[in-house]
Amino acid sequence: MKLRHSLAVLMITASLFGCTTSSDHGVSVTLVATRQNTGQIGNVTLTSWDKKTGLSFFISGVPSGASLPLRLYSFINKGSCQQPGPVAFAMNDQVNTERQPVRGWAFSRSAPVELPVLLSGEYSIVVRSAPDSGNVDIFCGDIKQGSAVK
Repeated sequence: MKLRHSLAVLMITASLFGCTTSSDHGVSVTLVATRQNTGQIGNVTLTSWDKKTGLSFFISGVPSGASLPLRLYSFINKGSCQQPGPVAFAMNDQVNTERQPVRGWAFSRSAPVELPVLLSGEYSIVVRSAPDSGNVDIFCGDIKQGSAVK
């Protein structure tokens, strides 16, 4: 129950951050755990930020055996999670994460593309473990126009 409450607080905070930096509302994308990371949950909030898109991630966990400090790679791919396409944007200038007081991890990234572009095409977000932790996709979420945060 605490995890749901903390996730809700994170969502509200991220959406408020988006509202203070832009007149556009943010977009919430549910991240679905892959087979290699079953039982975990995740979410990312996308907000307009100048001519970029800011992404605020929260995930509940990673596969057991992941190396610490936890480093995660994130990508925006063309296509959906079900039918992935090539990487459109790699957001890996920084791969560090921050452990949260609740069971989970948070991290932020930015993509060199405006949010309306991401909403007008078919894109998905992928979170991958570091090479020393197996280099496997652990979450995926489809970016959809109808998931705006108010």
